[in-house]
Amino acid sequence: MEPQKQPAEHILACLSPSPSNPKIVRAAERMAQAFGGTFTALYVQTPADRGMTAQDAERLRANIRLAEQAGANIVTIYGDDVSYQIAEFARVSGVTRIVLGRSSVRRRHFWNGPALTEKLTQSAPNLDIYIIPDASADGGGYRAGRQLFARAVLPTPRDLLLTVALLAAITGAGTLFLEWGFARYNIIMVYLLGVLLTALFTSGYACGVLASVLSVVLFNFFLTEPRLTFHAYEPGYPVTIAIMLASAIITCTLAARLKDHVTLSAQAAFRTKVLFETNQQLQKAQDEPDMLSITASQLMKLLDRDVIVYPEENGVLARGYGFCTVPERSPQAFFAPQEQAAAEWAFAHKKRAGATTDQFPDAECLYLAIRTGGGETFGVVGIALGGKPLEAFENSVLLSILGECALAVENSRNARAKEQAAVRAENEQLRANLLRTISHDLRTPLTSITGNASNLLANYQSLDDAARRQIFTDILDDGRWLTSLVENLLSITRIEDGRMNLQLSPQLMDEVIDEALRHISRSSAGHTLTVRYADELLLANMDARLMVQVVINLVDNALKYTPPGSHIGISAARSGQEVEVRVADDGPGIPDEAKGQVFEMFFTGQTRIADSRRSLGLGLALCRSILTAHGGTLTLTDNQPHGCIFTFTLPLSEVSIHE
Repeated sequence: MEPQKQPAEHILACLSPSPSNPKIVRAAERMAQAFGGTFTALYVQTPADRGMTAQDAERLRANIRLAEQAGANIVTIYGDDVSYQIAEFARVSGVTRIVLGRSSVRRRHFWNGPALTEKLTQSAPNLDIYIIPDASADGGGYRAGRQLFARAVLPTPRDLLLTVALLAAITGAGTLFLEWGFARYNIIMVYLLGVLLTALFTSGYACGVLASVLSVVLFNFFLTEPRLTFHAYEPGYPVTIAIMLASAIITCTLAARLKDHVTLSAQAAFRTKVLFETNQQLQKAQDEPDMLSITASQLMKLLDRDVIVYPEENGVLARGYGFCTVPERSPQAFFAPQEQAAAEWAFAHKKRAGATTDQFPDAECLYLAIRTGGGETFGVVGIALGGKPLEAFENSVLLSILGECALAVENSRNARAKEQAAVRAENEQLRANLLRTISHDLRTPLTSITGNASNLLANYQSLDDAARRQIFTDILDDGRWLTSLVENLLSITRIEDGRMNLQLSPQLMDEVIDEALRHISRSSAGHTLTVRYADELLLANMDARLMVQVVINLVDNALKYTPPGSHIGISAARSGQEVEVRVADDGPGIPDEAKGQVFEMFFTGQTRIADSRRSLGLGLALCRSILTAHGGTLTLTDNQPHGCIFTFTLPLSEVSIHE
């Protein structure tokens, strides 16, 4: 009993903007190499990433590039709960080991909740989790909080004006409701609606929180007795105000978070749609240039940036071509020597080059190789950054699209290689069949010629005139058969190579048939041949020499595969605007399963069917090729009650009379 094969290890490294995150990536890389498993680097995008500083964003891109160079499969997902997203991805993707960092600093406050590592351990208890000491890992959450706070206290002038307008409108509506005798809780609900609308139509949390506080102030000042003061004489009023403030803040916070999730979901849906469309279009692409053009167009649609493509030809980069988001803009600026040098470097080293990298950082574009996991490179794609680096999710989808393109090109080349191998194998088979059949079918007439010639040399004087005449006739017939064989070989070679020059001229079909019957071999002596022509003149535009060969092949075919005493009928008649010639016999016929193959070159069956006895299997294939070159057809049908009928047609030719 063979030992059961252990499943391959799948190592997951968690990416972050942390300065010590490269340590985590390298640890996961070494682990993947040690276990011989796959390596995935995961980044969880959250709403807080919208406030990420430029320094953190650059550090995150550097960590992603490091993971990519380490051979990791880069994946970006989004969500609020980072630990939950990591655990779910690990479960779905078959991850066996997780590597992440943990801060050595304790929690700052009791309300911070469990740390990421603790929550992940609870969410994925069955996974091996390797925690690398990371002094700045938890600082990311504190930094995210500060970024959210910055978003909360730095509203734009537009958002402030919109907030003031909404609160003024809500206060006016509340005043009307108060005049109409509405209950106080109805007016409070109106203010909560105003807070919700403010959170929906403004960015960040600042205006929502501001609207929450101002709504309480405005309600107290304008709509609470005594009005236009901040005093209130009703018992329990402070509790009402506190609940109203808390409800307003919670409402605006949930609305802002929901809006962030909607934005992220819309972006993810759009990018997923682009990736799906790319896969579908690549499957329908006809050739490699089409695949590269589809990839460039989809990248331009995804990133809204100009794209440059350098295809690979014979192991080197060919001339590039550009795709611009603005049709009027020329991409020539992206073909400067420095840009091409960056593209060549990316192609040679199979790594990124150009803008935002250490290689050719002054280039306008970021260049990435289109390559497969096996290392074969099919070209280079350049993305015009324009000073705006790619986001983490954009980078992830970009790599996925380039991977799809590389896979499509690789499959196309593999399919083409298989087709070429199949053609070579078929050619080798045809060559083998030709040599085998020639050696077999030439032996009989050559043996007959050699034997008859030797008999004449040894016994010429002792043979009477009738015997000598018979021997000479046999030699002549075998020589003619060999000549016909060579003619068939040469003719079908010329036709298959496209070198057959037809010498077309109007010819009478009955004269062509009569000429062909004068060349029929002596084997027709044991058969009954009948010829029937139509009463009218049948004129067709043809190469008379080749058409005589067609008739000879069809009649010889009938003579060889019908027993002596069989009847063979040849007829020519008009059928619409065509001349129809039929060669019918009353022999054993051809089985239905073999009818579709009798016109194939070198076809010989086990049963003695047409074109398979003392023949190379070229006669019927040659006939069909000649007739196709003339614009005609050749078909096979059954003759009743037995036998078969070969019918060929040619377009009629008009008779021109010159007076």
